[in-house]
Formats: sequence, structure tokens, C-alpha cells
Amino acid sequence: MPPSPSPSRFRALPFLLLLAGYFTASASVSAASKLRQVVGRGTDGPFFKPFNVTYDHRAVRIGGQRRMLVSAGVHYPRATPEMWPSIIAKCKEGGADVIETYIFWNGHEPARGKYYFEERFDLVRFVKLVAAEGLFLFLRIGPYACAEWNFGGFPVWLRDIPGIEFRTDNEPYKAEMQTFVTKIVDMMKDEKLYSWQGGPIILQQIENEYGNIQGKYGQAGKRYMQWAAQMALGLDTGIPWVMCRQTDAPEQILDTCNAFYCDGFKPNSNNKPTIWTEDWDGWYADWGGPLPHRPAEDSAFAVARFYQRGGSLQNYYMYFGGTNFARTAGGPLQITSYDYDAPVNEYGILRQPKWGHLKDLHAAIKLCEPALIAVDGSPQYVKLGSMQEAHVYSSGKVFRNGSMAGNAQICSAFLANIDEHKYVSVWIFGRSYNLPPWSVSILPDCENVAFNTARVGAQTSIFTFESGSPSHSSRLKPSILLPEVGWSYLSSTWWTSKETIGTWGGESFATQGILEHLNVTKDISDYLWYTTSINISDDDVAFWSSKGVSPVLTIDQIRDVARVFVNGKLAGSQVGHWVSLKQPVQLTKGLNELTLLSEIVGLQNYGAFLEKDGAGFRGQVKLTGFPNGDIDLTHSVWTYQVGLKGEFSMMYAPEKQGCAKWSGMQIDNIQSPFTWYKTMFDSPEGTEPVAIDLGSMGKGQAWVNGHLIGRYWSLVAPESGCPSSCNYPGAYTESKCQSNCGMPTQSWYHIPREWLHGSDNLLVLFEETGGDPSKISLEVHYTKTICSRISENYYPPLSAWSRLTGGHASLDTVAPELRLQCDDGHVISQIKFASYGTSSGGCQNFSIGKCHASSTLDLVSEACVGNNKCAISVSNDVFGDPCGGVVKDLAVEAECSSPSHTKEPRDEM
Repeated sequence: MPPSPSPSRFRALPFLLLLAGYFTASASVSAASKLRQVVGRGTDGPFFKPFNVTYDHRAVRIGGQRRMLVSAGVHYPRATPEMWPSIIAKCKEGGADVIETYIFWNGHEPARGKYYFEERFDLVRFVKLVAAEGLFLFLRIGPYACAEWNFGGFPVWLRDIPGIEFRTDNEPYKAEMQTFVTKIVDMMKDEKLYSWQGGPIILQQIENEYGNIQGKYGQAGKRYMQWAAQMALGLDTGIPWVMCRQTDAPEQILDTCNAFYCDGFKPNSNNKPTIWTEDWDGWYADWGGPLPHRPAEDSAFAVARFYQRGGSLQNYYMYFGGTNFARTAGGPLQITSYDYDAPVNEYGILRQPKWGHLKDLHAAIKLCEPALIAVDGSPQYVKLGSMQEAHVYSSGKVFRNGSMAGNAQICSAFLANIDEHKYVSVWIFGRSYNLPPWSVSILPDCENVAFNTARVGAQTSIFTFESGSPSHSSRLKPSILLPEVGWSYLSSTWWTSKETIGTWGGESFATQGILEHLNVTKDISDYLWYTTSINISDDDVAFWSSKGVSPVLTIDQIRDVARVFVNGKLAGSQVGHWVSLKQPVQLTKGLNELTLLSEIVGLQNYGAFLEKDGAGFRGQVKLTGFPNGDIDLTHSVWTYQVGLKGEFSMMYAPEKQGCAKWSGMQIDNIQSPFTWYKTMFDSPEGTEPVAIDLGSMGKGQAWVNGHLIGRYWSLVAPESGCPSSCNYPGAYTESKCQSNCGMPTQSWYHIPREWLHGSDNLLVLFEETGGDPSKISLEVHYTKTICSRISENYYPPLSAWSRLTGGHASLDTVAPELRLQCDDGHVISQIKFASYGTSSGGCQNFSIGKCHASSTLDLVSEACVGNNKCAISVSNDVFGDPCGGVVKDLAVEAECSSPSHTKEPRDEM
């Protein structure tokens, strides 16, 4: 580790700031601690002195006080309990007051009347951890969630209740829904987690985006919505209830907005505040598609506009997205990663510059909070140009052309330029302000700009997948399976076992006709086998031979994957959501066995009539191309087998390895479909998140030490559709600024550290289409390279505002700061580039310009190397003036590393 900076050197440089805790020095204070002191920091509570939550037309009132609230969306089952504290802390550090989460019905009631609240579904533990950080909680009970979660959160057993129809005026459904919602509410009350009990819960939601589909149910939908509202209110929770995207929500229920932009949203009553329950700061990805990306500048613009135009509570969907472990990913065809391009990535690492840019935005909004809550009606509106406007929040009348200097009244202003192309200078408060395109400037004192959404002062981070611990001992053995010497593969020792095609025993049964997939499997497995027999005559074979054709199997509709086997051999496959299948088949004289495999890749999670969507095959199943006409197999006798033999014998479980039949992998096992693979491996050293690269495999599922980490699939995104650079100004959609074209949608899969042992970890794969497990690698994931460039005319750090006295003190003497931060447990090990002057290029491509302070590298190295984070004043006072009369930047590229290891990177993203 490099030596610490010299104390004497820093006495000579008073403006060079080495701030070990500067990120926690913020102009804002967390909502909970500002309300009142936290009573207990443990996990038993009470966590706060009891307080009431109400609302008026302007804002949610916490303990009687209006608040401008920032909420961070975090879904507890998409991380492990061991990850929760760090994720919640990163939300708080980023400026959140509230954590928002859905409740996942199918996770908590996997069988009717049998409840589960353990491990990743330990809801009470999660809520108490939120409270222990001094944050509030917004509990979206639903219990329909959508959330790109399997079946939208509904348990599959629900659809088997006689006469049931979901989400409408249907007595069987309402009874089950009320029972579950009551269960959750009673649990929260019993644990004293509502605000009036000293807990963190300040808001809760009933239903979810029902207004999107209500019309499909006619008057029954309207009645159901009103029933759901009254049922929730009758539970006497003592805090407000929310219905998102419900324009006809009853007066006692808050209706809220879900969208990419909600600055134009108004609730359906003048008595309700403006709330944004889902700010989509990214988007989900489907297998075979590119990865969505929403730039930090546009996210910040949308949020600033929301508060500018009267918003009071905004929730990022998602702030941390996480992972769809096991078979929880929704459908159709949604990937295992739920990263969502969120400020905290799937592995719990800060995504920069998004996290840092939004943190600065939140601090600026908090500086404006006194003015925002003081204005009871609408803010003062000032037209500044054809596409430029200001909203002024003040305790008194503000004159457009008058200076605010010396004025003691509370005043904050937002200046917006919604032009997508032009920089514009506007005149207000007796001075000129330069507004970049598609941006908002925030003036907490109606004089000084604290933040502009288009000017990013946060660092850029480059994520790295890097080999962790020394190779597993098995890699030291020569192996013909490792064609590339020196590559960091997981293991050279693999075992295999072939999966039985079709019927393997267990609970198989035969019946006439094509049964619906979920009616048979009850979603205990992705897989359902259908097997029947066809007798082929000499005339059939002669006919095909004379015509030079083959018979064709046709199925009217399949979802999500169908595979066709003839006499145990794979004939072909079809992928899609209720698409047709036409597969030529090779049949021989005599009795032929036809086997169909139906595979689910996530149940439908959105839309009306979910209980009717189902899975498997629809319509007719026929064989065409016979001399005497088509053969209709729809009503034939079929034998059904749920799941895989290896799945139900638990070949993936460590405790079952003594019973499993494995053999050493041979060359011909590579690319072999319907094969189980296993190996043993050591964990990487250190504490960084672990990822496994399954890009050499086809499609299947992966288990580590018995934990199903999720489905994998190496479908490749189209070559086109990803711009070389992202031009963020203008309305965002999920297809704008996409990345990863021409690459597999997902290659890396998260293995939580707590699922690993130091050594002898068991990895088991079920591979459907064929892959090469010898090329699988295991890596640690962290931020390797961090960069920042800050101009000497950038804004002062937001923390400087909290040190001002008198409310309108000049900020002219406070220099901007360049801030750098490595991941938790990592330090800045090297400054690879540093220049104060007129450098050019960007991150990983900086170059020194004609103007350059030669002392920059030494000064920055002394300030930063060996520390997790550092901040440096950007001014001539620190570096001298290498070229007078020229605006100078400080540009820095640094490398982060763990004190425990310094390996060379495998791949950088």
C-alpha cells in the first residue's frame, strides 16, 4: 500500500482537501434524523419516537411537517439479507429519505395457507434494517406487483381456485387477496413497524397500476377498485394508502404517477400531493435483446422538473435492481439480471456517474426544501424564452429583474431549458444564467446555481471482471479440454450425466388430449414433457421418398420454448410468445416416439386476465405430409412428465452427490444437449462480489452449493440498434441509448458471497442446447478505473452551502472539488493521469494539453493514493496558474485495487 500523504506537505497546501468522510458531509440531513432522534440503532426497535403521517395538497406531512422526499426502490428478494445493510446504506448516502419495496405474494405464500418469511423473504428483517439506518419505508403491498417478477407476484395455486378471476369483482379472488393483505398488515403491526408505533412505514400501496387495465373488466373492474380501496382503509393502518396510475382513485386514496417523466402529472383531487411512485431510471432486458441505458443527465432532468413543477415525493424504480435468483424472473423471456441501469448496480456497486450525479441533485433539492414547503399554492412562474421557464418558490413576491442580494426572505428557483439543441442565456434576478439544452439549474437562494442537471461533476467508474484467487488445484493438471493456455478458467475437471428424454418415472401419467402446461406442473418446474406414439406404414415412407419431402409437425401456438424429439433425438426447437411451430421430422417405418418439451422462461407478469394466459401449447397439434391427409394428434393419448429427472433427484444438491451418477467429462460431452455438468471450485479471495461467466454455454439453469442462481441463456442481441454515443436530450424511451448490440444479452451471473465456502464449492449446470463448460470462468466484480474532470468554473461543492451563514453569503470564494471514490474495501492504488490545465480526451484516453501544471500528478497522488476516497480543490491556489486568462480543468484517472490482491484485468465494461 502506498504511504500516507505527508502532513507537512498538506500544511503548505491548505486548499488541498483530503476528506475521508466528505461524502457524508451533506447539505441535507436524512428525513428520519431530521424528524427526531433515532431511538435504537439495532434491529428490535422502537426506531423512532412515534409520529403521525398525513398529507395535504402540497406534500406528505411527517410529524406534522411537510417534507420533500426522495425514495429509493429496493426489492428485498433480489438481494441476500447479507447484502441488505450495504445497499440500504448506499441509498442513504445517495440522499434517499425513503426505501420503497414491493411485497411478493408468491414468495411469501408458496402454498395456500403456508407462509414463508425467511432468508431473502425475511420482510421484517428488511424493514427493521431500513429503520436502523434512520430511513422511512414505502410498502407496496399490492399484492399484485408486476415488477418483471414471475406471474406478477401471484402464486400459481391461486389460478386453481374454482371460479376465480384475478383483479376484478370476483369473490374467490377478493377473499384470497384480503387474507394476504391482512396478513402483511397484521405482521407489520405486531412488529410495531408503522410510524405511529415508532417504526419506519409511512406509506403503503394497494393494487398496482390497475388503471391501465381496469377498462377491460368493465363495471366489475370499477367495483373491484372501489372494494380494494375500502378494504385497505378498513385495515386501520393509521397511514396513507396509495394507488398508482389510478386516475379514479377514491378521495381517501392517493393516486400517483409511474412513467419516465411525471412533471406534468396532477392528482385527481386538489387535496392530494403530487407523488411519483415509479421513476423509471432504467429498464429491464429480455433474452436476445440489447441492454437499456438511461443517462444520468436525463434522469436528473426528469427529477428536477418534477420538483420544479410541484412534485413532493419521487421514487426511483429502481435505485438497486438486483438479481432474479432461482426462477423469479418474469415473462415472457426476461433475463436473470435485474440490474435496471440503476444507481447501485446488480452487485451492490455504485454506478458512476449516475449515483453521484443524482446524489448531488438530491442535496440541491434538500437545500430548496424550506422554500418548497413554504409555498402553499403554485410557485411563481416566469417565462424566460420560447422553451425556457422559471418556477420560483418564495415566502414573498420576487421581481424578475431585481437582485436577491440582501433579501432575507426564503427563496429557491428552478430554471429550465427544455430545448433539445440550444444553449440559452436567460435573465432573471438581475443577472444572466447560461442553460444547457434539456437541463434544469437549481438556485437554492434564488441567486447562486448549486446544480445543473446537464453538468456532471461526479466521477465516471469503469467496472471490471477480474480473476480473483489463484487457480483451483485441478487447473494445474494438464487437460486436453483447455485449448487456451493461461486463460483463467474455472476448472479443468468436470463430470457429466445425461438427462432422460421424455418419461423418466415419478409422477408421470397418460391421458387423452393436450393439457395446459401450468395445470400440470403448478410451476414447480420450467419443464413439461409430452410423449405419444405414431405408427408409420410402408406406404407413408414410400410417399415421402417419391416426393422428396418429410412430414412436418405443426402446433398452432407455443410459449416460450418448445423442443421436438423423435425417437429420443432432438429434431428442432421454437422460441417465442404464443407463436406457431412448424418442424420437419424424420419418421421411420413402425412405431415412432414423438416427444414434445414445453419450457417456461418466466410467467407473464403484466396485463389483464393473467389467470387465463397459461403456458405450453394452444390449438391443434398435427402431422402434415401424409398420403392420406394430416394426422391430428390434438386428441391422442399423451404421457405427461413434469420436470427433469436430475431436477427431481436434486443432482444439484451437495447432500445428494453420493446418490447421483456422474462420469468424467470426455471430448464428445462438449456441446452435448440435455446434459448435466458439475465441478468443484475455490472461492476468490477478498470480499468483492463474485460473478460467473457462462457465455460458453447455451441455455439452462445453474446451481452453486444447492442455490439456484437463475436461468442462463446465451442469446445474442441484434447487431443494430445501439448508437456509438448517446445523445440524451429529448424524451427518453427504453429503446434510446441501448448498448451491448451483437453480444449475448447476459453472460455474467451473480453468485452472492454468502452462498460460497472458502473451497470445495459445488457448481452444477443443466444444459439444454449444448455448451463448453471448460471455458467457464469465475471472476470478482469491482470498480477498477475511476475518472473525473472538473473545471475551475464549476459549482462549489454542495457541502459548502451548509457552512454558509446568513443565507445569502457569497460562494465566490469556495473552489469546486474533484472527488474520487473506490468501492468499499478498495483504495486508490495509482494515479494514472492527472493534469490541471487544458487536457483533452476522456476517461482512459486523457492527454496533456498545451497548458499543464507540472506538479499535478504529485499533488493528486499525495492526496489520494492509499485512501478509499479523496476530494481536491480545483483552483490556482492548489496547483498554481500554468496559463493565466485561460479556464482550466483538473482531469484525473485513478486505479482502484483491493489491498488483498492486485491481479491483471480480464475484461472491462
